[in-house]
Amino acid sequence: MIVMQEELNQFERSEVWELVSRPSNQSVIGTRWVFRNKMDENSIIVRNKARLVAQGFNQEEVIDYEETFAPVARLEAIRMLLVFACFKDFVLYQMDVKSAFLNGFINEEVYVEQPPRFQSFNFPNHVFKLKKSLYGLKQAPKAWYERLSKFLLKKGFKMGKIDTTLFIKNQRK
Repeated sequence: MIVMQEELNQFERSEVWELVSRPSNQSVIGTRWVFRNKMDENSIIVRNKARLVAQGFNQEEVIDYEETFAPVARLEAIRMLLVFACFKDFVLYQMDVKSAFLNGFINEEVYVEQPPRFQSFNFPNHVFKLKKSLYGLKQAPKAWYERLSKFLLKKGFKMGKIDTTLFIKNQRK
């Protein structure tokens, strides 16, 4: 229960959603909890994790979303980057964003059920209207990638022409 509450607290901090009356003309997507144990190098459980996900498999293209997108870096591009970085003695940075998809804004109007075991006592029939993306939504990867790429481009990075998941910033010293 503690890790589930931590996940919901992250949603509040990130302003992922707002509780609203159930819409009569819009489909509402279910939610479910996914649990995982984080282990150390000796396979000893060091932390329990809970993630609330939308049951996006219920979404229908054009009705619930316009377009999906899976931003996956090509293995060949990563290899070439590493070889070139070693040759030129570049410093590379890798980024792992906690709750990455919760940072992507969505363009569609999306409603999800209240999380199992965490329904509002005062408004049990209300649903959440999403302001940001949620794991499990078909449009979640696209929303996150759009926000990240806009930020990096604004900071002077250049998007790769062949692999658009690769961003480069040239800094002369």
